[in-house]
Amino acid sequence: MESKSAVNMLSALGHEGRLAIFRLLVRGGPDGVAAGDIARTLNVLPNSLSANLNILSHAGLIVSRREGRSIIYSADYDAMSGLLGFLMEDCCNGVPEICAPLGSIVAGAQGCGPACAPGSAC
Repeated sequence: MESKSAVNMLSALGHEGRLAIFRLLVRGGPDGVAAGDIARTLNVLPNSLSANLNILSHAGLIVSRREGRSIIYSADYDAMSGLLGFLMEDCCNGVPEICAPLGSIVAGAQGCGPACAPGSAC
């Protein structure tokens, strides 16, 4: 990942409302969450939600699809993994115990993302 992409992603996540949306979509899994459900869950006005979803989408952190009359949003797990990898790629500088706690967090998240949907063998 290039620094410019990482900066765009981090900038998009550097807002309380957008971070809450992104975390909700991560929890929502690969099936995603309808825009109306996001608004109701987070108690966000539709115009604010739309603006924040556009920013997250332009940063490459979320994807959307239409299902009937609904727009379903989901986290882009590849982009999220790329950002986390970028942030951690130079971790430790030869002292692996510094990053050990991060390793356990990553190991605990192995079941997330499209490849490990509920019922799949990961």
